[in-house]
Amino acid sequence: MEQDLDLKTISNEERVKLIQAQRKKEQYKSSMLSIAGVLGFIIFWQVIAISGLIESKYLSTPIQIVSLFITKLTNPNPDGAVIGVNIISSLTIALSGFGLAIIIGIPLGLFMGWYRGFDSFIRPIFEIIRPIPPVSWIPLTIVWLGIGLKAKALIVFFAAFVPCLINSYAGIRSTSEVLINVAKTCGASNFTIFRKIGIPSSMVLTFAGIKVAIGNAWATLVAAEMLASSSGLGYMILMGRQFGRVDLVILGIVVIGVIGTLISILIGMLENKVLGWRKL
Repeated sequence: MEQDLDLKTISNEERVKLIQAQRKKEQYKSSMLSIAGVLGFIIFWQVIAISGLIESKYLSTPIQIVSLFITKLTNPNPDGAVIGVNIISSLTIALSGFGLAIIIGIPLGLFMGWYRGFDSFIRPIFEIIRPIPPVSWIPLTIVWLGIGLKAKALIVFFAAFVPCLINSYAGIRSTSEVLINVAKTCGASNFTIFRKIGIPSSMVLTFAGIKVAIGNAWATLVAAEMLASSSGLGYMILMGRQFGRVDLVILGIVVIGVIGTLISILIGMLENKVLGWRKL
């Protein structure tokens, strides 16, 4: 009997190792394909830029963009700030509004999805706010708060708040009735079911909403900085347009894309940590 148990244990261990090795192989393959895709796009961009199909005044090469990035590390011209200052300014605003949207939007969506009375009380107000484009708040926030951090963070908040609330709401509403009934049978209170079953069940859609929210946050931030700001990546893009510097505009776009990608990767890592049970 002991030998049989040992064989079963070894067999299970080998099976786990085989699954882990297969996952690592798939992850490696996926990473290589992603790198190949990025390199392919850069090569295609370089070829198009130097081929003459598009005039150089309309499209800079990747090499020129990298050179400009290095220059902007120490040279504030023509927009008046080095690239580091613009990145920090935009990140501060984006993460302030985005963080506030998560802190307010997700709990609000969870409570609305679980407690019908709370949903009936809040939903009419939310339905009025939801269709309003975030950029339409810009003039009002300027009147209220000027053109500083608070005003732009509030605009970003409006952009990120809606997907955070909607997805957390939809996630908790899709909680399995079977799990809820089993918990009730075991004598769990409504709040205990909400905390131990509803919230974990909602996390898949909640993280999907967070990913949408960070994209909305960056898009709205750039619009806000282009309309009312003295620094930031959006302001740099606007100055590039005004001075006819296509390379400066493209640099701003590329930096925004890279930062957005890095933030999405971090969110994905957090999602894998929180939702590790999906791999079981």
